[in-house]
Amino acid sequence: MYRAGDEVDQRAWLDELEAVADDLALDAEARATAKDLFLSAVPDDERSKPAAVAASVYAGALIAGDQRAQTAVADAAGVSRLSVQQRWKDLLSDAGFEPPSW
Repeated sequence: MYRAGDEVDQRAWLDELEAVADDLALDAEARATAKDLFLSAVPDDERSKPAAVAASVYAGALIAGDQRAQTAVADAAGVSRLSVQQRWKDLLSDAGFEPPSW
């Protein structure tokens, strides 16, 4: 879980998350889930935040049933597909979800 102030502190990154979601035409549920995932696991290192945004969007869309390809999410976020691939399952696990085994 995250503090209410985290949303204010991470406003620029949440704006980036929204821009990625806009590029992918994600629905409101996927966006809200991605936001919650990101805010629950914001990395300390600024360099890691773009990949965290991408992984959150991918995982949020997956949970909401509005799944997108890792490559599409990575391209929209300006990161490598590998960045998404390496982070999304841990993000789900840390949030209390059981990631798929595929």
